[in-house]
Amino acid sequence: MTVTRKHTALPKAQILVEALPWLTRHHGKTVVVKFGGNAMVDEELKAAFAQDVVFLRHAGLKPVVVHGGGPQISRALETHGIVSEFKAGLRVTTEDAMDVVRMVLAGQVQRELVGLLNRHGPLAVGLTGEDAHTLTATKHQPEIDGELVDIGRVGEITEIDTGAIEALLADGRIPVVSSIARSQDDHHVYNVNADTAAAALAAALGAETLMVLTDVEGLYEDWPNSDEVISRLTASQLEKLLPDLSSGMVPKMEGCLHAVRNGVNTARVIDGRVQHSILLEIFTDEGIGTMVVPDEQGDS
Repeated sequence: MTVTRKHTALPKAQILVEALPWLTRHHGKTVVVKFGGNAMVDEELKAAFAQDVVFLRHAGLKPVVVHGGGPQISRALETHGIVSEFKAGLRVTTEDAMDVVRMVLAGQVQRELVGLLNRHGPLAVGLTGEDAHTLTATKHQPEIDGELVDIGRVGEITEIDTGAIEALLADGRIPVVSSIARSQDDHHVYNVNADTAAAALAAALGAETLMVLTDVEGLYEDWPNSDEVISRLTASQLEKLLPDLSSGMVPKMEGCLHAVRNGVNTARVIDGRVQHSILLEIFTDEGIGTMVVPDEQGDS
């Protein structure tokens, strides 16, 4: 009987042993995770995401979660009779729409995520980029056909103050940050792309890694002709690929590029449709998704 029990438990021990070098490497390091895509709307994936983040915290890492809320914002705007319009891949955000965006991100998406994390203990604290001047932004005007276009209260980050986040991390908490920024120029706020916000925070915090959850397996080698995922590439290699990427992947991969060019050791795009994808990426030899590294770690 004892032999059988040992035998059935052995794979669990092997999994833990495989994780050991990764646990050692990441202990005490900050990890910024951008929560989005399917993981944000599927109940089982949401619960698994919360478990993963709490596991990171108990494994000695310092996770910081950054989130947007595209699907939830679209639904809320529709309820309020506000039409969703996109230009250059960004949501046109009028003053009325901004009130809804703020309400949904800080009052709904963030609250739910904090609640899921806190099922496992008094760990998560929610804040927005407005709090303690964490994120400051000015108006972002994308260029379309050679002309700057006004898309309302969409912001471009100009300044980051990591004080509040660092204080929470020092206290053993898990900061959950909504991608809203205070305005540098007036008393209003800006809607900021969550991929961009996560990358900027990862750089400002000197994070070990940035992880961006997506609805794809990673960056494809030759999409749509092939579904072969690039498992690893350098900043310079990524820069060459950027012009040919689909519009949805551009802010994610630009964020990865910004992160590794500004002190973050690795940036990873991982498939949020896979349960426990964060743990698979950080604590296993295979990993999943696409990892971007600075040029000095490989050939440019």
